[in-house]
Amino acid sequence: MFKSLFSGKNRANRAITDALYAEIVAAARQPAFYSHWQVPDSPLGRFEMLSLHMFLLQHRLRDENGAAREVAQNLIDEFFLDVDHSLREFGIGDAGVPKRMKKLARMFYGRTASYADAIDASDAPALAAALARNVRPEAKDWPESAELADYVFRTVHALANQRTDDICSGRLNYAEANAGQESDA
Repeated sequence: MFKSLFSGKNRANRAITDALYAEIVAAARQPAFYSHWQVPDSPLGRFEMLSLHMFLLQHRLRDENGAAREVAQNLIDEFFLDVDHSLREFGIGDAGVPKRMKKLARMFYGRTASYADAIDASDAPALAAALARNVRPEAKDWPESAELADYVFRTVHALANQRTDDICSGRLNYAEANAGQESDA
C-alpha cells in the first residue's frame, strides 16, 4: 500500500491533476464573467463558473478511455474536494457539510445535463436559457447570457481542437472570456 502511495505514477498523476485543475479555476475566474457579463461575484456565482468549466472539460473527455477517463475522474474528485473545503472555510460544520455537498452535487449534475443537451444540439438559445436559469435565477432578464453561451461554444470548439494526449499531460486552454471577441487563450 505505502509503495503505491509514494510511487512515481501517483506523483505524476497528482501533478497533472493539479495543473489541469489550476487551469479550470483560472478559466472560471476570468474577470469578464463578473465585470462584463454580470455573473454574481459571490460564492454561488463563482461555484457556477467553476462548475461550468469543470463540465466543459468533462464534456470534452466524456467519450475517451484509458488515461483520459482517469484524468476526468481525478478532476471531478478534486472539484468536489475543493467544494467540500470551501464549505468548511465558510464555517459549515462537519454535520452540515454532507447535506450541502449533496445539494451542490445535484446542482452540478442537473446543470451538466441541461448544458450538454444544448451543446449537443448546437442550440445557443437553449444554452443561454439554461445559463440564465442557473447563473442568474433571480434576474427576470439577463441579456449577457447569450454572450456567455457564445463563450461556452467557443470553449467547446477550443477544447475539441486540443489533443487528448496534451490534456492528459496537464496542458489545457480554455477560450478567453473577452466579451465576445474571437480569440483563444
